[in-house]
Amino acid sequence: MASATVLAPNAASPATLPAGVNAAAPMPDVLPPVKARKGLVGFIRRNPTMAVGAFILGVMVFIAIFAPFLGTVDPTALAPAKRTREPSAEFWFGSDMLGRDVYSRVMYGARVSLIVGFSVAALASLAGLTIGLISGYIRLADSIIMRIMDGLMSIPPILLAIALMALTRGSVRNVIIAITIAEVPRVSRLVRGVVLSLREQPYVEAAIAAGTRTPTIIIRHILPNTLAPLTVQATFICAAAMITESILSFIGAGTPPIIPSWGNIMAEGRALWQVKPYIVFFPAIFLSITVLSINLLGDGLRDALDPRMAKRL
Repeated sequence: MASATVLAPNAASPATLPAGVNAAAPMPDVLPPVKARKGLVGFIRRNPTMAVGAFILGVMVFIAIFAPFLGTVDPTALAPAKRTREPSAEFWFGSDMLGRDVYSRVMYGARVSLIVGFSVAALASLAGLTIGLISGYIRLADSIIMRIMDGLMSIPPILLAIALMALTRGSVRNVIIAITIAEVPRVSRLVRGVVLSLREQPYVEAAIAAGTRTPTIIIRHILPNTLAPLTVQATFICAAAMITESILSFIGAGTPPIIPSWGNIMAEGRALWQVKPYIVFFPAIFLSITVLSINLLGDGLRDALDPRMAKRL
């Protein structure tokens, strides 16, 4: 009987098939070859939103740190003879009603906004994480702690911050404390919701059945799973804290007028808004760009840390 000779897969010598049996055609590639993208270029292509936000925020941090070396002068120096000058080669952003260089004040004002934003995000995340872990895992503490958090959340954050600032004198530290207290309830409710879903997972129940102590379960099994949503929330808290600080300074309840901040600069320039709009325009632009960069960074982190929304390019 005649036979057909074909090459067997992964074989060095021909294999013999019975007559009338044809060799199967090679299977086409169903999936295109995956091109590994590594390094900085690969990270940018996988997470463009995060990369853009991180770059802009990095520029703002650079401005805040190296403000004395960016062609600035003393932001508190008065020059009555040069007040309300238009933007020019001498005054890049113009001068205010006291002759102070608006460019220098905007550059130095980045320090206050970023310090307040980062500090509030760190402190509120730490306090909210602790409260959320305790209230979410310990049922007895949940009913007590969450009622207190609900009471704080019933007050608008800006009003709560104003009330707290009214009890103290204006300073950057007191602004940070006031905004932190207003933001803690939102973080604690977020962490509590995550903990409530994790508490019923099989691996947590197995740890309980094995006799693992409660602190160990919280630290080893629950805490790591709350860090991803907490990190995303921290970015939005940072942006909200910067806006709240500017509002407090704008209405005179935030940082002292002697300290240059974007809110103070806008507050001092509002009286001349119709004739000298640049005094308010430049700090407002810097504040908007900084808040936008933090929001972009938060959106990128959310997409990167959530496997259901991750972009696989």
